[in-house]
Amino acid sequence: MSWFSAVVQKSFGAQLDLQFRAVKWNMKLICYSVNSLVVRSLNTHSGLLFLLTVRCKDLSLCYWNHYWMLPSDVCGMNCFWEAAFRYSLKTQPTEKMHLAVVACGERLEETVTMLKSALIFSIKPLQVHIFAEDQLHDSFKDRLDSWSFLQRFNYTLYPITFPSDSAVEWKKLFKPCASQRLFLPLILKEVDSLLYVDTDILFLRPVDDIWSLLKKFNSTQIAAMAPEHEEPRIGWYNRFARHPYYGKTGVNSGVMLMNMTRMRRKYFKNDMTTARLQWGDILMPLLKKYKLNITWGDQDLLNIMFFHNPESLFVFPCQWNYRPDHCIYGSNCREAEEEGVFILHGNRGVYHDDKQPAFRAMYEALRNVRFACSFEDDAVRSLLKPLELELQKTVHTYCGKTYKIFIKQLTKSIRSRYDTPPRER
Repeated sequence: MSWFSAVVQKSFGAQLDLQFRAVKWNMKLICYSVNSLVVRSLNTHSGLLFLLTVRCKDLSLCYWNHYWMLPSDVCGMNCFWEAAFRYSLKTQPTEKMHLAVVACGERLEETVTMLKSALIFSIKPLQVHIFAEDQLHDSFKDRLDSWSFLQRFNYTLYPITFPSDSAVEWKKLFKPCASQRLFLPLILKEVDSLLYVDTDILFLRPVDDIWSLLKKFNSTQIAAMAPEHEEPRIGWYNRFARHPYYGKTGVNSGVMLMNMTRMRRKYFKNDMTTARLQWGDILMPLLKKYKLNITWGDQDLLNIMFFHNPESLFVFPCQWNYRPDHCIYGSNCREAEEEGVFILHGNRGVYHDDKQPAFRAMYEALRNVRFACSFEDDAVRSLLKPLELELQKTVHTYCGKTYKIFIKQLTKSIRSRYDTPPRER
């Protein structure tokens, strides 16, 4: 039998000297009742060093070593010793989500509104990568630096960057900045996974939820997108495309979740050579072969790539990329009808004209949420009633007739995030 001494420190800094007696594999505390203490060090006279942790009462346990325990009459039934070789004293860093967007021309306000919708509901820290024309950088800094009170939000601004030997060709593709997203795996080399979104995206539930889909990828999947259409009779690719495309109706790249580590490593099958090509090697040959046959630029190139490598794509439901096409001719996104819209995509400029007033109402409501020196919880909660009134004015349109699916998930997200006591969030 030997005696041990330990220094135990309470959360407020005071130290207590405790003595322990070891008998074979059992430890027994013989001094006084201890609540919520952490043993910082434990030294034996024989020179051995152990690190142990006391966890009492309401403190949670992740690991349990049945060889070490305190008697139940010392500090309750939930008080345990945890040996250092079974329990790490180092806390794991919180996972950071990476979000990327490309902004050119008059897209500043759209981008800021998109970021606002992401931050209103998200839980984990968010690192945003903004690729923008040089003349927009100062405006982005002015707007986003005022959000410095958000400790879980960080952003980095990048210039629009294309390979020097083919920059002119890439800039001419579809829109001046559109094809930038194709080069994200090559530019953000230190980023493992990334969610790319267009500027005209609105998050109606936490970014965390779509980020969690990465865990559903199988071993061959490298990216995730939603179908371009649910109804083949109104599909674009299956009626008009002059190039290969994924699946029955193609995919839309406005919301694209990527495991970029896998993308950089993969060798892609293609119809240009018998040899498989890596991401950085396949883009330019693909453009040269199909540039006279593609309409939607980089999205078409992605469709061609995943046509030849269908095993590499994870397809998520239309509610994660809900566009006017899902309601303009009548509702055709079943998942949104059942659970509501998760991510709203206002493509074709519908946030800024009167063609689809339901989409514009959603955009205006989130654009008008104000960030001051903190989240204005009441401002977020109070947007629902006026928004519903505005949406009711749009029932003369096909999309307006189904306006309840626009706010179904939004209502849940607000109640979950802002009506829950802080300790339960």
